[in-house]
Order: sequence, then structure tokens, then C-alpha cells
Amino acid sequence: MGFKLSQIFASLHPSGKGLVHKTIMAEFQLIMPKMGESIAEATVIRWLKNEGDVIEADESVLEIATDKVDSEVPSPKAGILLKKLFAENEVAKVGEPIAVIALEGIASQEAPAIQAVSSQIGKAEEKAMVLENQIQETIHVVSNTNTAPGSKFYSPLVLNIARTEGIAMAELESISGTGSEGRVTKKDILQYVSDKKNGKVAAPVTAPAPQVEKASSKPSVSIPAAPAISVSGGDEIIQMDRMRKLIADHMVMSKHVSPHVTSFVEADVTNIVRWRDKVKDQFQKREGEKITFTPIFIEAIVKAIKDFPMINISVDGDKIIKRKDINIGMATALPSGNLIVPVIKNADRKNLIGLTKEVNELANKARNNKLSPDDISGGTYTLTNVGGFGNVMGTPIINQPQVAIMAVGAIRKKPAVLETEDGDVIAIRHMMFLSHTYDHRVVDGSLGGSFVRRVADYLENFDINRDI
Repeated sequence: MGFKLSQIFASLHPSGKGLVHKTIMAEFQLIMPKMGESIAEATVIRWLKNEGDVIEADESVLEIATDKVDSEVPSPKAGILLKKLFAENEVAKVGEPIAVIALEGIASQEAPAIQAVSSQIGKAEEKAMVLENQIQETIHVVSNTNTAPGSKFYSPLVLNIARTEGIAMAELESISGTGSEGRVTKKDILQYVSDKKNGKVAAPVTAPAPQVEKASSKPSVSIPAAPAISVSGGDEIIQMDRMRKLIADHMVMSKHVSPHVTSFVEADVTNIVRWRDKVKDQFQKREGEKITFTPIFIEAIVKAIKDFPMINISVDGDKIIKRKDINIGMATALPSGNLIVPVIKNADRKNLIGLTKEVNELANKARNNKLSPDDISGGTYTLTNVGGFGNVMGTPIINQPQVAIMAVGAIRKKPAVLETEDGDVIAIRHMMFLSHTYDHRVVDGSLGGSFVRRVADYLENFDINRDI
């Protein structure tokens, strides 16, 4: 409505005489925040405030979790928590109200005239609510009329879990959902999977598929069910934590979505090693932090993306989305052993010092579980350093919805042949393997191989006399 009760009170009783004192509380709805590209919902993990608790402005009210990161949701306004709209472990959509907060009260007095106005407003709001419900029911009826029998909406997360667990669509439709309008939530399908493994759910009987004269234009993909596992007396059963389950789902989904191909190049990074040894002490003394190889790798990748912009894309059905921004994700191992990918936004607009500072900041936030949803969203290309674990090369899995990822291996001293004016010589050089995995639907070997070769060229031609 276009006015507030406090405005009506002020206009009716500007003097405020002869009235009974009462405090009117304005209400504010706390909304589930947007948490990056492709994230449509989040799970309420823990409420940090109880109903009736006082909340300061920018104070965290609850903890939420997506398939990428855990985060806290602060209240932009001070007040009192009136009502929690979701219980713990329930899923809320982005943009949906998750709590009601009472803002600062308005001191006024309530006279008979004000009571009458308030009553009229209440009746008008009640009528509006009834009308809105009627409209929604009409929309629902029309929607159901235009929907094929048996079709339901399922979130991408639910579909990914179904594919991973080998649950066919007919079986998925048999699951009773607890979400809005019977929607199957993440909690519903995980409970169904658990019950099925424990023998509490009978295997569904599916009717044979009808014969068709013309084959579908899209090939059907059969997802095999996971094999049965036998457990002996000395085996230990460890329950996956929530993040590990999400990582597992995301990895399996990526392998189903994208045909993975990997190209390898060995690069001579001797100039980079010598340059870093020369400047690292000076840099730490001047900037108060270390300079690692990671920002140098990112700088070379950014230069190569500018040369080959069709690596910086995503796939939407039969459409290719060519990204304007160059946002580089860097896979980071957490103390728990899990993996997360913070993102350096607009990496092409930062110099080496800027990249170094942001790499260090995001790595520290990841280690201390301080990453925000914005810190891990919007990536267009990913770098992972398997050399940190002593590995010389790896075949990484693409971080969807990107189409490529690069792994850098350990830098090792090796004998190498060098061409000189006096002929070829063997010298000890610092060598490193680059592994480039790409989506063969849209990136062929020519582009994927040329890209990783170009990154190696930038690393090998690094100026050893460069200032920083």
C-alpha cells in the first residue's frame, strides 16, 4: 500500500494529546541474497539469532550453504527478529524472504479514530490478500492445464543427484516432495536415496518404453548405477561431509556434460624462477607479503585468453556465450581436505602487483573460511596447481559452466638441450608441465593445444630484468 500507519497517525493527531501510548513496529523482510551465477537456492544451515533477539545493522542472522560455499547472511537494518520463515536444513530460493525483522518503533497514541482507520486498513489488506490468493489459484489452474501430465519442475541440483544415483525420471516422479506445490527438494531426494540403499524403498516397476517409428534427434545417455559395495569387519565407514558431497556431484555432472580432452606442454620457466629469487625479499619487505608463482601463471593465462578469446566461453544448449570479462578461478585446497575455487575478477585489468595481492587475499580467506559467495562466483577460466602436492602433471576436471581448465605441475631441475650460436648444449633448467583440459564440444585440439602452447611461450619469454 502507498502509505504507512505512522503517517496516518501523524495527520490525524499532530499534537498527540489525550491518547494512550503504544509503539508501532515497522516490519522488514530479510531476503535470500543473490550468490553468483547459476546459484538459484541455498540451504539454511544454522540460525545465529532466535526469535525476539535484538539485531544490529550488518550483524549476521543465519548461516547458509550453496553447492559452492558456506556463508553468513547479515541484516542491513537494526531491529528485532520477529519470525524465521525457514527452519534449519530447509532450502530457500534466491530473492525469497527468509526472516521478518521488526525495525525501530514509532511512539504514538491510539485513539478511537485511529483504531477505526487501522481497522479499515486491516480489512482492505485482508480483501487484497483474498484477491491475490484467488489470482494465484487461477494461474495455478491455467498452468496445470497447459502442462503435460506427469511433468514436474526439478532444480538442477536434484537432477544432478538423480543422475549420479542412477534414478530414472519415472522413479524421480514417484518421489513425494515436501517443497512448494509438492516440489522435490534436495532433502527429499537424499532421504529417498538413503532409504533405497537401506532397503526401505522397493524398486519401481517401469513400463516398457513405447515403440516409435522415428528416432529422437538427441541421443539418450544411460547412466549406470553405482556398484554394490561389500564391507568387511575391519573396514571403517566415514560419512562424507556436506561439501564433499557437493564436490562429488559437481565433478560427476561435469564429466557427464562435457567430453574432456587434455593437451600437455613442457615449459622452461628458468627465467621466472631466477627473477622471483631476485625480487621476493625486496617485495615482501616493501609490500608486507610474499610473491608466489601463481600470479605469474595467471598473468600468462590472461594474455593467452586475449589471443584466443574462444577459450573464455560457456555453452548454453546449441548457443555459445562468449564472455566479455576475464575472471580467473584458482583452485585452493582447504584445511579440511576439500577444494574451493575463489575467483579473481577482471584479471586482465590488474598488473602483477595487483594480481599478487588478490591471490594472497583470496587464499587467506579460503584457509580461514571467510570467502563470501561473490568471491567464488563468475569465473570464466580456472587454474589449478597440482605441483603444490609434488605432482608433475594432472588431468583436471572442467569447472562448469566453463569450457577449459589448466593444471600446472611441480617445477623441477632437469637437463635440457639449449640452442646457442656455438651449437646445442645441455644445461640444467627449471622445467614444468602444463596440462590443459577442455570441452571437446566447442574446443577442438587445434584451439586447445595452441592455447596451452601460447601460455608456455609467455612463461618462457618472461623478462628476467622486469621491475616490480
